[in-house]
Amino acid sequence: MPKRLLGLKVNGRLHEVAAAQSALLIEVLRDVLGLTGTKRGCDGGECGACTVLVDDQPRLACITLAASVEGRRIETIEGQARGGELSALQRAFHEKLGTQCGYCTPGMVMAAEGLLRHQPQPSVDEIKEALGGNLCRCTGYVKIIESVQAAAGCGCAGGAR
Repeated sequence: MPKRLLGLKVNGRLHEVAAAQSALLIEVLRDVLGLTGTKRGCDGGECGACTVLVDDQPRLACITLAASVEGRRIETIEGQARGGELSALQRAFHEKLGTQCGYCTPGMVMAAEGLLRHQPQPSVDEIKEALGGNLCRCTGYVKIIESVQAAAGCGCAGGAR
């Protein structure tokens, strides 16, 4: 299959990658750019493990064509920490025990980050709705919700670090 050159802005850096027109964003992120924090789960848009932000909106990288996000701002879990410091949300997930095995955590963090950028003080129902497409097989979601609430309560949510 012929490839074309794509200009993708990922975590604030412009990358030119050769990719097939049918290449999925998850393939480009993981296999070409080496950003393996975006997890491959169901490969069908059902588990949320591959959630990234595209122009501040959560997107499932496993069902998004890489060519469709050319020229847009893409953020992965690797882009959340700044200067070696965890983001407020990452820190809250760590401190409030919002992770167990950790496989779903990058997708959960990215979905929650998308929420907090648009609703810095979300209700529990808003958090549940925002995370509704992200599955965790280890927890009962209570600690995950508490992690998002803690990040929102610190006044650091919505991209501020």
